[in-house]
Amino acid sequence: MPPMAKAPSQRQLRVGEEIRRTLSDALMRGDVHDPALAGLSITVTEVEVTADLRIATVFVMPLGGGDREAAISGLKRAKGELRHHVARSMALKHAPDLRFRIDGTFDRMDDTRRMLSDPRVRRDVEARDEDADGDPADEA
Repeated sequence: MPPMAKAPSQRQLRVGEEIRRTLSDALMRGDVHDPALAGLSITVTEVEVTADLRIATVFVMPLGGGDREAAISGLKRAKGELRHHVARSMALKHAPDLRFRIDGTFDRMDDTRRMLSDPRVRRDVEARDEDADGDPADEA
């Protein structure tokens, strides 16, 4: 059995949120000078920071789920510039290394929505709801 992952500390959460806000602002204002990013609207959905605050994994999604590969490659090329924005806006001993990933949350939500709209699944859920409304002694 794999070991349980330790929950992030309040400091990690606070630093991650500040990095998210800084990167979102820089991308929204167009402070990044990469032609691939010029025409893209990118949402920074979450930032996870390691316990030592040296690595920040930045989860992003292009608006409308657009060209994900172009967004990631543009962000990787602009990593130094974005890291500079983070270092300037935060009082950290070291600016964290930024690693960009596509946020899969939206895809998982779509998959779940599709699954729940399947007539067989709806039938099973409705049948279970009807059973739950009955007498609790019947469930044994």
